[in-house]
Amino acid sequence: MNIFRSFGVLAAALLLSLCAPSALAQSQPVQVSISGNTATAIIGAPLQPVAELHLEFEDASGLTPSSLGISADLVNLADPALLARLPDLQLNQLASAFPLLVTIEPPRAGGLAFRAVRVEIHTHALEYSVGSAYRLFKAPLHGAFSDITDEIAKGSVRARGTTGGFSQFLVLTDLRGTAGVVAEKIVSLRRRVDALPVSEQGAFNVLVDAIENSIVNLQYDDAIANTREVAQRARARAAAGFIADEWRAARDVQNLAGDLIAGAATLEFSVAYLRDFGK
Repeated sequence: MNIFRSFGVLAAALLLSLCAPSALAQSQPVQVSISGNTATAIIGAPLQPVAELHLEFEDASGLTPSSLGISADLVNLADPALLARLPDLQLNQLASAFPLLVTIEPPRAGGLAFRAVRVEIHTHALEYSVGSAYRLFKAPLHGAFSDITDEIAKGSVRARGTTGGFSQFLVLTDLRGTAGVVAEKIVSLRRRVDALPVSEQGAFNVLVDAIENSIVNLQYDDAIANTREVAQRARARAAAGFIADEWRAARDVQNLAGDLIAGAATLEFSVAYLRDFGK
């Protein structure tokens, strides 16, 4: 998008002027378009966008701009309520050039349903580098943020993650040790397995054990292969009707398969980062 790129520097300057500690969160205009199973939101003024949000759904129904409930705010970097939701105040920080909080809270009567969704926040306010420490974090409304990244790509920064549901998203710098992040994501994946029917837990626990053992033995490619097997098994068992695999706006079911797929995807990213960068 040429206009978006041309005004990247101007957008960054605008953000810098808005993020002084005394500033209040400032709501941004959001323009949403739908094409098939993909939603695109332009955040900020049309000629000076702050970011683009891309949502790629699996098997979406009821997907309309209004059924998504997307809003976005430039937040106060010193807001204590927001800072309390970050994993580590020293090691997880919002970049001053991009203090954007995206909220996706579909209305209960909106009719939206899907199996999983790939989220991308794309901005020219940040600069990409190999081994970038930028990460995509997600939180329930007013809840704690956790890393859901499954890819950081250039252009200038495209932060991507998979999720079985919504609500709020931030792009943060994450300077925590990768080994610790991997361990945390394994614990999170085990919690997701524990939420499955008892009859389904055994096979998934074997895979998670294999992931953990491979990491201990520095066999990162084997660990990655097993994270992919977790996702493949979740899809297969869901298709066979053994695991719930749908998120609905009514919030009347838990998207167990989508959560497993998302947990495996972000764990794979961190294991690969540990393999490639060793930190």
